[in-house]
Amino acid sequence: MKKKLAVLILLLIASLVWVGSANAQDTTPPTDDEVNAIAKQLFCPVCENTPLDVCPTEACKQWRDLIRLKLSEGWTEEQIKQYFVDQYGARVLAEPPRQGWYWLIYIVPVALLLVGLYILFRAYQTMRAPLAEQPAETHAPTGLPDEYLRRIEEELKKRN
Repeated sequence: MKKKLAVLILLLIASLVWVGSANAQDTTPPTDDEVNAIAKQLFCPVCENTPLDVCPTEACKQWRDLIRLKLSEGWTEEQIKQYFVDQYGARVLAEPPRQGWYWLIYIVPVALLLVGLYILFRAYQTMRAPLAEQPAETHAPTGLPDEYLRRIEEELKKRN
């Protein structure tokens, strides 16, 4: 009886291992949507500024097929993207990684926007300042002697 129970437990464990390994091997090929979801996040290394999912070149078709193969082998999206980065550099990524010098791509535009808004705010404040606060201009130039001004006025009257 103990032998039969041990064999039964052994068969049960073997069947669970077999079912588990069968579940791990998904034999359905990846769909075009799954391939394009990853290809959309990559740029063609040959064509400039063209996403991999819409690039018509033969090289991009081969790369999409490579993505399909990697997906069928069980690779994750991140592993596939890292594979392309290792092969062609970070320029193939549609969104630069948020690490190292690439942080500048995210920080500099925001910093420039804030500086621009500050400059506009200060200019607006200056334009709204009342005229009374601004120094009044005199009509007569300062620093000229009164005698000199009197002679200029007399000359102007003579000519009229």
